[in-house]
Amino acid sequence: MSSDVVLHVENLHACYGKSHVLQGVSLTVKAGELVTVLGRNGAGKSTTLKSIVGVVPPVQGRVVFQGQDITGQESFRIAARGLCLVPEHRGIFGLLSVEENLAIAVRRRSPWQLADVYRIFPRLKERRRNGGAQLSGGEQQMLAIARALLNHPRLLMLDEPVEGLAPVIVEEIVEQLKQIRATGVPVVLVEQNLEVCCQLADRHYILEQGHGVYEGTNAAFVADHEAKDRYLGVNVVA
Repeated sequence: MSSDVVLHVENLHACYGKSHVLQGVSLTVKAGELVTVLGRNGAGKSTTLKSIVGVVPPVQGRVVFQGQDITGQESFRIAARGLCLVPEHRGIFGLLSVEENLAIAVRRRSPWQLADVYRIFPRLKERRRNGGAQLSGGEQQMLAIARALLNHPRLLMLDEPVEGLAPVIVEEIVEQLKQIRATGVPVVLVEQNLEVCCQLADRHYILEQGHGVYEGTNAAFVADHEAKDRYLGVNVVA
């Protein structure tokens, strides 16, 4: 395996009870890359992220992170290694202020401190004394991402970060993700907004019914109208 590979997922299978959701998903993320995982609803995208971090234990396959096999490890141990998942539900503490939400995530040795996340997310600095429940959906998403950064991620995974947000907020979050990527943090992004994905990604994977059916660079994906139509039912204008 190449020395620049941060995450390698090989033939991953996972189940919810008797429902076999993932049926052989494989993907690779290299240092500094932003990689998307695409697919229709129910394709297994969120389950892939949850299986990687141990929330849904894989029943078959391998997850190798920074050269170490972490398959089947408990999720808190995986998180301690720096594999951070920002889930779709965000997990904001509504009774705590923005700054309190952030302060509980700060790691002393992390290169990311409050000043760093306030620089990327100026809205959070403006609202640092507001309660988490007082924030808009977009602001809560920014808070969830900022909190993950304070945990010193070696890999950041985001599940539907711009879903349901106003276009102006989507643009703001895209610019923030570009800044995060520019610092060298590799990112795995699950997202339905293909325009956002094509603005950000180096490479794309597509899942269909728990199987990996497509892998390609961003340029190849944008040009492959047949793949977008077949697997996603949409087309993207670059």
